[in-house]
Amino acid sequence: MREFAASPSLDAAHLHCRSLQQALGRFRRDGLVRVAEWGGRLAAVLPAGGRLLAAGNGGSAAQAQHLTAELVGRYRHERPGYSAIALHAETSSVTAIGNDYGFEHVFARQVSAHGRPGDVLMLLSTSGRSANLITAAVTGRSAGLRVWAMTGPRPNPLAEAADEALCIDADSTATVQEAHLVAVHLLCECFDAALAPAPGTVPSTVAAHRRAS
Repeated sequence: MREFAASPSLDAAHLHCRSLQQALGRFRRDGLVRVAEWGGRLAAVLPAGGRLLAAGNGGSAAQAQHLTAELVGRYRHERPGYSAIALHAETSSVTAIGNDYGFEHVFARQVSAHGRPGDVLMLLSTSGRSANLITAAVTGRSAGLRVWAMTGPRPNPLAEAADEALCIDADSTATVQEAHLVAVHLLCECFDAALAPAPGTVPSTVAAHRRAS
């Protein structure tokens, strides 16, 4: 087995992995219940015709779009697709709103257009200080949406503006984003688990076919 000599780059890699392990340990201890609750809530909202709106900036935009893709497509097992929109991916809307109203309003304007009472708005930010996400949170709550935030450490303005927040306790932006990806996958897993029929029950699609016949 090849031995690698210590080097600054290897030391940095070890420190990064240690930071991530510590952050995930704190997330597992303090955040799993919240993610499970969110998955159950989405399982009540989306099959009933509700919608998830999601947004972020930069790397957090990629995380938000990852979430909506898993819901519109599928996570692990075959199931119907559900309505989920990544607001930052609406490039013509983003650029038009930014040009006409200012970048602070690029998400809030879309929340006003697409959101309905009872829908869910998921906002991701490593800092929790992005003005366009805070404005979207305030707009969403005023419109009757349930606003959830994934952020870095508390305290931060986005966590305060949301109805509920999952705050990753880590110093590094990269570590927060990596933990957010884990949270996104767990949210999808909890959503699918909440949708699954209880053991011994007949899936609703089969029951509906039997009634029709």
